[in-house]
Amino acid sequence: MALSRQSADAASISRLFHHHLYELSRGVRALFLMTLSRSELEVVRAKLQAQGLDYFVQQLSPIKANLFFGRPAFVAVARALVTRPLNALTAEEDFMLGTLLGYDCEQQCRRFLARSSRAELAELPPAAE
Repeated sequence: MALSRQSADAASISRLFHHHLYELSRGVRALFLMTLSRSELEVVRAKLQAQGLDYFVQQLSPIKANLFFGRPAFVAVARALVTRPLNALTAEEDFMLGTLLGYDCEQQCRRFLARSSRAELAELPPAAE
């Protein structure tokens, strides 16, 4: 049972990674973040190297890592911002990283206001759906 779950997880990671590559090639997004196990990381890293794509790894633990990859300028900025755990980033760093990753801009603005304890958040109308 554990083996089939492990192979299903590997297939899911592979599909997600290839979808990210498709989005990158089409210009949909320019920076991606995947949290991977060490074995998954080695497989994905080899594929990135084979395609000449820029990336960097943020070690989370002996068995997990964050992998950032995409267009070189975006990866360079992410590398400069991500110098500590993601939950320890400042509100400004979190905003910039989320924006670079292509997260919804309005949600990023609201998140920034909430994390930076700005009073303007209370004055905003609810987010449009």
